[in-house]
Amino acid sequence: MTDVVTATGAALEGELPGARGDVSQGVLNALRDPAGARLPHPGSAESADPLGDDLQLALYVCYELHYRGFSGVDPAWEWDPDLLALRAAMERRFLRAVRDRTAGHLDVYDALDELLVEPVDGTGVSYFLKDEGQLRHLREYAAMRSLYHLKEADPHAWVIPRLHGRAKAAFVAVEFDEFGGGRAERVHARLFADLMADLGLDPAYGRYLDAAPAEMLANVNLMSLFGLHRAHRGALVGHFAHVEVTSSPGSRRLAEAMRRTGAGPAAEHFYAEHVTADAVHEQIVRRDVIGGLLADEPSLASDVAFGIAATTCLEDRLGDRIMAAWRNGSTSLRTPL
Repeated sequence: MTDVVTATGAALEGELPGARGDVSQGVLNALRDPAGARLPHPGSAESADPLGDDLQLALYVCYELHYRGFSGVDPAWEWDPDLLALRAAMERRFLRAVRDRTAGHLDVYDALDELLVEPVDGTGVSYFLKDEGQLRHLREYAAMRSLYHLKEADPHAWVIPRLHGRAKAAFVAVEFDEFGGGRAERVHARLFADLMADLGLDPAYGRYLDAAPAEMLANVNLMSLFGLHRAHRGALVGHFAHVEVTSSPGSRRLAEAMRRTGAGPAAEHFYAEHVTADAVHEQIVRRDVIGGLLADEPSLASDVAFGIAATTCLEDRLGDRIMAAWRNGSTSLRTPL
């Protein structure tokens, strides 16, 4: 199969990653050699750690078939019924684990209010990067986050045809900004690729998939899972709200980190762009996207709240992994850059 390339010669499709266990090995073997390898039985998902490397990588690979796909992999795999059956089993296991960790979450508006509260003495990743992070930390963080930011806003776009009225119009208005307001050079995924170049990283799509830990894969998989199922449209709106509400203050700290370390103008600009834009988006999402959705479908309130809680849960897990590694003087990636 010939790789799909852009006019500048950059490959649009990523490379298949290495396996991390029996389930992901089975999926990857089948994609590489559909005539000679069989997919794992859906029941195999029950023996895999729902938040571990093996299941999360297998899910990520399945979902990526709905985005750009992989070099050399037949696009027909996107709707292969046996692969979809395995994916469904992994999704059920993943969702159960997340629901178990978010039981008793708040009312949707209480959950939004909690996101607006900034700790007096923050100790998370963005605080560390702002105050004491070095270029090596910023490079690791960018490599990890590239799994989402090189397709920023794409997972959320799945929900657009599942909304209507005020919620749909407001959602599209925010996404329009994320996609550059009609200007290719302003698309946020492109801005992140420029950030990576400033940091001396390879901006090729999917380049750091092998290096990213399960905690990062789970964050991207959560939004893909929500986006690809109409039944989870409320949860995806909750995820979208979490991203937009928390982005502006976090981006301010990350812009300061880029400035302090001399990371480069494009690296600083990516986060500076999000400070202003997402402060506006937060108001639109709260008032018109969530307000409009719940005015039309009030029964989705608990789903929106679950989307917020699930995002918080998985982001906290990722932050804990990163900070534990950095405080120990080691890499937060599976393999050093």
